[in-house]
Amino acid sequence: MRCVDLTATMSIHSPGWVGYPSPKLWYWQNHHTNGIVSQMIETPLHIGTHMDSEMHGVSGGKDITGIPLDRLVHEGVIVDLEEEAGYDFGVYTHEMIEKKVEVKEGDVLIIHTGWHRHYAGGSEEDVIKYFLKHPGPNNAFAEWAVAKKLAWIGVDCGSADHSLNTSIRYKRPDMVVEFEKKSGKKLNDVLPEETLFCMHHDPFRNGIVHVENVGGDIEQVLNTRCILGAFPWKFTGAEAGICRVVAFFDCK
Repeated sequence: MRCVDLTATMSIHSPGWVGYPSPKLWYWQNHHTNGIVSQMIETPLHIGTHMDSEMHGVSGGKDITGIPLDRLVHEGVIVDLEEEAGYDFGVYTHEMIEKKVEVKEGDVLIIHTGWHRHYAGGSEEDVIKYFLKHPGPNNAFAEWAVAKKLAWIGVDCGSADHSLNTSIRYKRPDMVVEFEKKSGKKLNDVLPEETLFCMHHDPFRNGIVHVENVGGDIEQVLNTRCILGAFPWKFTGAEAGICRVVAFFDCK
């Protein structure tokens, strides 16, 4: 069996979502004083490669422990959409995906746009670009994901929603101006305000959650079918969980 790590490296330099605090790591005990090393960490949950639970986007939704193990580890596909949408404010659709790979009912779907290279520690690090200008889906994509009954979705971006279909629309209105100048379209004509956080709502109500900030060696396994596993911590009451994402090949 061959395993490919699709996880971003986590460190004190890893940025959380826009407006979230940075992680803190410190020594609680040291070898020279206590004869053993132990550390403490304080961190937002939406940092590094992490899985959102239903309760993050839906009132009354399940916490991170409510995701069945046979849903976390499931057959699926990794699709490359860098050419179609890997540019500032790119918008992708389910039609683009289905032209590249076959997506079966119940699959895990991981979407590569090349954006992971702009994350902290990436080969083209630019966290301003990474968070404020990342590509994302149109509203119809969320409806398609529900119809396909996907197990979960993974993206190599800061959010499974388009950057301007999140709170960034209000936190950074200059990004809206840049989008409209670049595209020649009004933002509301492309991503209507009533669809804000569409990937965090209807899919979550149907048990379809997502992993954000996917990365690692994803470029080695583009447009392939395999077993995909996401392993968040089993923490009761948590609305998200930092996790490891692995692609498994040649499974017997």
